[in-house]
Amino acid sequence: MFWKFDLHSSSHIDTLLEREDVTLKELMDEEDVLQECKAQNRKLIEFLLKSECLEDLVSFIIEEPPQDMDEKIRYKYPNISCELLTSDVSQINDRLGEEESLLMKLYSFLLNESPLNPLLASFFSKVLSILISRKPEQIVDFLKRKHDFVDLIIKHIGTSAIMDLLLRLLTCIEPPQPRQEVLNWLNEERIIQRLVEIVHPSQDEDRHSNASQSLCEIIRLSRDQMLQVQNSSEPDPLLASLEKQEIIEQLLSNIFHKEKNESAIVSAIQILLTLLETRRQTFEGHIEICPPGMSNSTYSVNKSVLEAIKARLSSFHELLLEPPKKSVMKTTWGVLDPPVGNTRLNVIRLISSLLQINTSSVNQELIELNSIGVILDMFFKYTWNNFLHTQVEICIALILASPLESTENGTITDQDSTGDNLLLKHLFLKCQLIERILEAWEMNEKKQDAGDGKEVRRHGYMGHLTRIANCIVHSTDKGPNSTLVQQLIK
Repeated sequence: MFWKFDLHSSSHIDTLLEREDVTLKELMDEEDVLQECKAQNRKLIEFLLKSECLEDLVSFIIEEPPQDMDEKIRYKYPNISCELLTSDVSQINDRLGEEESLLMKLYSFLLNESPLNPLLASFFSKVLSILISRKPEQIVDFLKRKHDFVDLIIKHIGTSAIMDLLLRLLTCIEPPQPRQEVLNWLNEERIIQRLVEIVHPSQDEDRHSNASQSLCEIIRLSRDQMLQVQNSSEPDPLLASLEKQEIIEQLLSNIFHKEKNESAIVSAIQILLTLLETRRQTFEGHIEICPPGMSNSTYSVNKSVLEAIKARLSSFHELLLEPPKKSVMKTTWGVLDPPVGNTRLNVIRLISSLLQINTSSVNQELIELNSIGVILDMFFKYTWNNFLHTQVEICIALILASPLESTENGTITDQDSTGDNLLLKHLFLKCQLIERILEAWEMNEKKQDAGDGKEVRRHGYMGHLTRIANCIVHSTDKGPNSTLVQQLIK
């Protein structure tokens, strides 16, 4: 058997290029055109660098293919054009980045009305992203001169590829000074404030989700960059803007508008959760409970963020009691009216993050509202919601493990094992945690006994309840609150 290539033979593309009347489409119809381009085939690259060819390649990316074409091949040329322009051939990058007319043609895609074609938007974003990466100064200078660039990004933020483009603009520029200039420019354009404005009941779900995701990524990117460049003379202006108390207040004012919109509420909570992160995220689904107040934080939480959230804790508590209306849900285990819903799950996640940070004024507000009591009620009411049970278990574990409390000025006050841990007392006395565990255990035992030998499923929360009980026992023996827990369970 012989391999099908010969290093000495020329490709069919070379043969085509010898013809004077060869067209771009003919070359794009060849199976190995991308391979030849990436292999720096001199004749092919010279052909592609012709002004009319580059213009056609850009046109394929930004113009809607004819509707009457077969769907299987409708996006063939746009796809191949994108691959050719992003094959990272320096000559192509140079021409695209330096020719104003080509950049203008590419940029004109953003001038289309919403919603953009998502596939063409992905091609456009991919091409512009590689240009930002390879020719940062030229492209950023071009975009700055386009006074409507940020307006158009905001207009099309509901298209995921445009959100990706915004994030690439923040990540693709490596030299510190040009990157700082981009951050300052975007901050002057009020990109943070405008993204926050999108998280509002009047906007649609795609815009909520992408605006929220953009802000979350900006927070993480900014914090990571600050860790890498610890001696930077300039702070990150985007993160500084987002952490301002008035910005968080505006975000919360948006979602607690007249109507309760689940998409807007969940998107806003995602932003708050990211701002409250004190460590890098672990892998998806991993539950890692670290005692609050311990000194392994990677990031610090801005006090103004906590102040803004604290002022709205009563509104979040109200969401636990009266979430956005949902239809009755019929399940194999019965009817849920109302179901838990994404809103309440995310509110509990927010409470969990606040317990992790362990600030005295926030804890006091949670006690006065009896938020822990409400989520404990939900734990036992929704027998089969594992997501809910997991979050409630985390909340209880955090309260049991909280040896330190942050005061208003950000300092930490030590408590000995008999310290006056108000939240822990609230959990055992007001919420009657021990009594409720024993009651649920007894109910489950009765249900099992009533089966008359038949297999009866135990309540769905029993595994979590066992772990909570074990956590309490462990807390009486070890941990910062051992003496207090022993007193409370007598």
